[in-house]
Amino acid sequence: MRTLNGVSLALAALMLAPCGIAGAADAAPSAWWVHIGTYSGGDGGGIHLLRLDVEAGTLSYVSLAVEARNAGFLALHPSKPLAYAVGEEGGTGTVAAYNLDPATGLMTEINRQSSVGNGPCHVFVTPSGGHVLAANYGSGSVVAFPVQPDGSLGKASGFSQHSGSSVNPKRQEGPHAHSIYTDAAGRFAFSPDLGIDKIMIYQLDAASGKLLPHEPAFAETAPGAGPRHFAFHPNGRFGYVVNELDNTVTAFAYDANTGRLDTIHSVGTLPEDFKGENTTAEIRVHPSGKFVYASNRGHDSLAIFTVEQDTGKLTPAGHAPTLGKTPRNFNVDPSGKFVVAANQASGTVNLFRVDQETGALTPAEQSVKVPVPVCVVFSPAP
Repeated sequence: MRTLNGVSLALAALMLAPCGIAGAADAAPSAWWVHIGTYSGGDGGGIHLLRLDVEAGTLSYVSLAVEARNAGFLALHPSKPLAYAVGEEGGTGTVAAYNLDPATGLMTEINRQSSVGNGPCHVFVTPSGGHVLAANYGSGSVVAFPVQPDGSLGKASGFSQHSGSSVNPKRQEGPHAHSIYTDAAGRFAFSPDLGIDKIMIYQLDAASGKLLPHEPAFAETAPGAGPRHFAFHPNGRFGYVVNELDNTVTAFAYDANTGRLDTIHSVGTLPEDFKGENTTAEIRVHPSGKFVYASNRGHDSLAIFTVEQDTGKLTPAGHAPTLGKTPRNFNVDPSGKFVVAANQASGTVNLFRVDQETGALTPAEQSVKVPVPVCVVFSPAP
């Protein structure tokens, strides 16, 4: 089953179907709401709503979906019209729950909870929809919340404080948990920590919502790599982490029975002749499993890799300029036909067509102005 951020196409279509009518799940939507998380500025900030028409190949601005302060990362529930976002209110980290109206794409806040840390930067909903996980970059910790029947978040059920440091004195003086995910079964949780060059591994107890110690407790990257975001291959056998500080992607073989990640190799995200400053940001695997993309901030491009299906190895296949500055986030639409790239510094969101044979990206000549865009997620649109 093809997935995007843990949301299957079938379940996504069910979100659109009235009362979850059977049969609607078999038809992929021809249009998607594109929710854009932003950092707050003079405009007050919020989650903005765009619409992607897959058949026409157009991306258009709709409206502000909901006001929110520093809604820097979003995630959707796998089977219900619900969304979750990290944020900061007066320096305090929060995670908020929202109702999402499938007919309009607009959102209404249900409640919010403390992220039990500062600088929350990533949120993830487990495949069962039973828990929401978040990572606190500033305090280097991860947290889990139960999802209540109405979609609201209960108080934190699980928490883990990372510890340690690494070789970069400016960026790795202590732990900086940058994201957290589970595997497809929801058994194990994985948190890339930029500050300690580790992907921390936990057992997720579905009944209690606790993040339990696991053995192995982590997978390591190269010293100074700075692991940031992670993505599983659709076949569940491979995983990929983008390393912010040394501009690489590391491929792992994944054992779903033991929760173990074993390094395959690492590849660079930049052209060999590039001499400027750069940090990487986001990583995505195409729904077909044939391609991996990673964003470069500085080179302002998406690095393209082809995937060797038997081994998980990556082969560089070029770069696509994102037509803006600082592509902090991007996403592949669930049909696999388009990539939407959010350029944080230029305040633009751009659309690209995906070549289904090579993975190459071609500008669709669709650019939308959004202030400080930093996250892209999709939900079905009528």
